[in-house]
Amino acid sequence: MSTQIRTPAGTVATRVPAGATRVLVMSTTAFTLMFAVWLMFGILGVPIQKELGLTDPELAWISAVAVLNGSLWRLPAGMLADRVGGRVVTVAMLLLTAIPCFLLTQASGYGTLLLLAFLVGFAGNLFSVGIAWNAAWFPKERQGFALGVFGAGNVGASVTKLLLVLVPTVLTATAGATYLGIVPGGWRIFPAIYSVALVAVAILTLAVVPRHDRRAGAGRPLRDMLAPLRHVRVWRFSLYYAAVFGAYVALSAWLPKYYVDNFGVELSTAALLTATFIFPASLLRPVGGWFSDRFGARRVMYGTFGVMLVTTGLLMMPNGHLVISHPDGRESEHLAYAMRLGPFATTVFLLGCAMGVGKAAVYKHIPEYFPDNVGSVGGLVGMFGGLGGFLLPPLFAYTKEWSGFPSSTFFVLFLLTATCALWMHWTVVHMLHREAPTLARHLEQPVAG
Repeated sequence: MSTQIRTPAGTVATRVPAGATRVLVMSTTAFTLMFAVWLMFGILGVPIQKELGLTDPELAWISAVAVLNGSLWRLPAGMLADRVGGRVVTVAMLLLTAIPCFLLTQASGYGTLLLLAFLVGFAGNLFSVGIAWNAAWFPKERQGFALGVFGAGNVGASVTKLLLVLVPTVLTATAGATYLGIVPGGWRIFPAIYSVALVAVAILTLAVVPRHDRRAGAGRPLRDMLAPLRHVRVWRFSLYYAAVFGAYVALSAWLPKYYVDNFGVELSTAALLTATFIFPASLLRPVGGWFSDRFGARRVMYGTFGVMLVTTGLLMMPNGHLVISHPDGRESEHLAYAMRLGPFATTVFLLGCAMGVGKAAVYKHIPEYFPDNVGSVGGLVGMFGGLGGFLLPPLFAYTKEWSGFPSSTFFVLFLLTATCALWMHWTVVHMLHREAPTLARHLEQPVAG
């Protein structure tokens, strides 16, 4: 159990329990691997599309169903971790995911691939388990940073991409080959590697983390654990997370194809460019947690939405010009501009920075408002974030078909971010009017004189 110690300045600090660091390290390792498995179709989708002759919407649905199953069970998974402990749930999920991941190496048709992609997507539900598990082991004043470190496991989205960058010939060099008599080469070599890694990490987790786990919700009635979901605040946090995490998941899967189609780069280059979005959107999460601990999560969210609005606003209009109609019927074009690959990738990088900081800020709210229900509330918020990642890729594909503009992807994100920012600001203003009506009326009165 945690203990309190008095510092030389007289303040009281809570000592981190023994074993908490091991829980954080192994939960983050497991989450990083599971996230890599969950989003591997973002980069493997390009060779899969070529092999099976899929349309863009069909390809989008492969990633979408994986994201869907990685979102549906986040609420019960978080609650289960609260009740029986994160150690058991994490190991079980690693082993369960390894089965369809290996079967994916044998997939040869679109229907089979779609089904196995859905089953493999179960990996995404480990997020709410890790949130509940780490919240149970770390004191309140350390939770923002600890949850940020765990959430940095989002960087797993770049693992497949980096493997392709480091070994750019892995797809072509292994195509047509068969390993151990059962594993085909090409894109199928990746799920084969991941299935072995999942089993290995499950065994390592059992060996490293404390046997006597912490269970914040042990013995609590299910009704009590679900009670916080009646609060509108929980659903507002869920929408925020759809913008900062759901959009991150969607772009992680969508950007490789976007770079290939719109900038004519090779797949390995597209993977590297996508990684420059994924790394800040993942690794800055501990920074966002530290900012939230120090300055408050609400201030961090204002900054996050501000940067996201600016960057998506630029990205949704990467090329353009002014057209002037003259009195004699002529039209002339002026102030033409075009965002080249370098500025485009830089702007996407800044968007990733904002998302990385914002993801931690959203989850900093949860143990503050609902300290006894981190599993259920965190699970619901994570579920809606994942559902955002499920809905957005098909929406990107269909809006591109309807409008004819690839940049409509970022118009969708701009509208989502604007909705979140307006709802948050309205809530803050409403709260200030309710808590300090005298001050609010004073500010609204005209200055005398």
